[in-house]
Amino acid sequence: MNTSKSSALLQALGSGLAGAVAVNVLHETVRHLRPADAPRMDVLGERGLRKLLRKADAPQPDEESAYYLTLAGDLLSNGLYYSLVGRGEGTWWRGIALGAAAGVGGVVLPGPLGLGKAPSNRTPQTKAMTVVWYLVGGVVAAGVSRWWSAKSAE
Repeated sequence: MNTSKSSALLQALGSGLAGAVAVNVLHETVRHLRPADAPRMDVLGERGLRKLLRKADAPQPDEESAYYLTLAGDLLSNGLYYSLVGRGEGTWWRGIALGAAAGVGGVVLPGPLGLGKAPSNRTPQTKAMTVVWYLVGGVVAAGVSRWWSAKSAE
């Protein structure tokens, strides 16, 4: 892989990770500040993890291990997702579109996936926060990518 391609990949992955960290910081902070209506994507993640492990006939982790496994999986999957923001023309729009799509998916998909609706659908505020948190993740990924491009051009 040439230097240009490897730096583009590093930029995309780094920007994606920044977006994923932003989403997780928001989720974790707000769930402690507003337990009544904060989105509980951690709960959805743990349910998904346990469901997958049951289907694989694998042992179930204890509560703390499940939390940390889910957090790691969330950072990895969201980081890869937000890395699609990439660089170049349209970075901001890709960040907004990816963030909005993830947020709407976070509200709409858990029920049909058998993970329950309450963690991201409890109240209108919960739904709005879910969409906004993922939107923020997309915007952070785009902002970091734009910053990275500007620093690389110097």
